[in-house]
Amino acid sequence: MAKARRRQIPQDQLDAAESEILSHSRRIEFYMTEYSVEMLAEKMERGDFFVPDYQRAFTWESERKSRFLESLIIGLPIPFLFFWESESGKLEIVDGSQRLRTIHEYVLGDFEFRGLEELPSLNGTRFADLPAARQRKILNRSIRGIVLNEHADEQARFDLFERINTGSKGANTAEVRRGALGGPFQSLVIELAASDILKELAPVSSKSQRERIPEELVARFFAYGDGLDAYSESPSKFIFDYTKQMNRLFEEDPDLVDRYRQRFMATMTFVQRVFPYGFRKGPTAQTTPRVRFEAIAVGSHLAILQRPELAAATPDVSGWLEGDAFQLVTTSDAANVKSKLQRRLDFVRNALLEA
Repeated sequence: MAKARRRQIPQDQLDAAESEILSHSRRIEFYMTEYSVEMLAEKMERGDFFVPDYQRAFTWESERKSRFLESLIIGLPIPFLFFWESESGKLEIVDGSQRLRTIHEYVLGDFEFRGLEELPSLNGTRFADLPAARQRKILNRSIRGIVLNEHADEQARFDLFERINTGSKGANTAEVRRGALGGPFQSLVIELAASDILKELAPVSSKSQRERIPEELVARFFAYGDGLDAYSESPSKFIFDYTKQMNRLFEEDPDLVDRYRQRFMATMTFVQRVFPYGFRKGPTAQTTPRVRFEAIAVGSHLAILQRPELAAATPDVSGWLEGDAFQLVTTSDAANVKSKLQRRLDFVRNALLEA
């Protein structure tokens, strides 16, 4: 097989790449382990494993639990479990909480199989119903795990979780920040995400509610409203870094809590008065497009910041709100590209200032 010819990459670029690799590699310290099903169930029972706040509620339905356990029983490969070792020695479940809770519920609880196709004779049975020999064989099955040790920092844990869950149904970045970055700013985000005015203006599906999408909207409102200088087309990293910084600033100056709360409420009150459907596309819509929320919420804040008297005004938005130009800048295509993000924020700000 012919090898690709090596290109002449500038040495300073190669040196920078090597430095980046070493810097990131030093943050990732881990070891491999393997647990029997029996040990996993017992550790869950004792609390040796714990589920962080950013892991969503136990949402697997009975059929999905059954399929997972069926795969385990017949010997199909099971994905790795990922943990972070805390200072207490307990292991935070970074990825695998649904599998572990299912194992615990089956082995030490009353879970009954539903909808099995490969092993239909097990439908309606529990672990305790099986012969002792089959119970032992199930308990002897093992699953491998990877444990980040206690020296892995917050960013390393965040990176691991985000990469594991790329393209899957794993927890999103709002959930990760809730668990990894507790602090006064994050607490304010959680508080405002549950406010009645946001629920009215930016409704989301029950699924999105469980996945903490309102918290993502509030975090983006503040992060984008404070400027995009550090933004590099990765919203998750930008907002993670922003949240970490704001937690520190809020601790240093507790008055910031009220100031940021007032900023949010002033903007939401303005949107409630000026925009007929809030952040929705129409009167019957029950969901809130994220790019539309960003444009209207942050654009309104920036306009009020530039012209404070707008906060008490009622500018006419009917001329552009349903127009093609606004629809174009709020398309979800390449929505996280910095230039497009800036364009939709500027569009609403300028439209309000001109009105």
